[in-house]
Amino acid sequence: MIKKFIHQFASPKTYLFQVNRVYKYIFYFSLLIYTFSLIWGLLFTPEDFVQGNSFRIIYLHVPASFLSQSLYAIMAIASVTYLIWRVKLAAYLIIAIAPIGAMTTFLALISGSIWGIPTWGTWWQWDARITSTLILFIMYLGLISLHNSFSNFEKADKLLSWLVIVGFINIPIIKKSVDWWSTLHQSASITLTDKPSIDPSMLYPLIGSMIGFFGLIFCLVIISSKLQIFKREKTKSWIKDYV
Repeated sequence: MIKKFIHQFASPKTYLFQVNRVYKYIFYFSLLIYTFSLIWGLLFTPEDFVQGNSFRIIYLHVPASFLSQSLYAIMAIASVTYLIWRVKLAAYLIIAIAPIGAMTTFLALISGSIWGIPTWGTWWQWDARITSTLILFIMYLGLISLHNSFSNFEKADKLLSWLVIVGFINIPIIKKSVDWWSTLHQSASITLTDKPSIDPSMLYPLIGSMIGFFGLIFCLVIISSKLQIFKREKTKSWIKDYV
């Protein structure tokens, strides 16, 4: 029953129909809220007592860091779905998300380095959080290169799914690195169990920027996944009618 449900509602044809219905609404809402949050955070939030104005890069760095890990987690879920239920769309999503994940991880590394210069006095430090995030970036690039090296898509999808699942071990390492080892990074300011330690004047635009950034990245994933579907389903009659 579960297999039937997944195959019925996660088919490439159904997926294209559904995402096309919601894409423009997600895009414009996300662009609006992210722009509003950036203006709020950059122009109207007071300076940080310790870091001054340099903290304002948080409205790019934190969303990018969060999404870099979240996208990999989604890839891992898609990998399990593909290996167990052989859902084609799940395989398409894995390779569609990988370049977007690499981009967000790169943004997290670059923005973190820019933030580190005035805060720590150095743009790079081989601490646990930065190193494990760099490993995540390399993993994304490796997965993309590996998949592109195969001419047989089915073999590439299977191997990629297994590697994504194995590589998922790095995600909790990134998240817990500041608690397990001594690093330059502070512990998370926002958690599900504790009251946020960040001032509300900084917190609200940060939450808005995370929501808006997530929506914009989701739109990129939609575009990338549609390209994968067009590439992989180009011989099907329904795709010709769709195009």
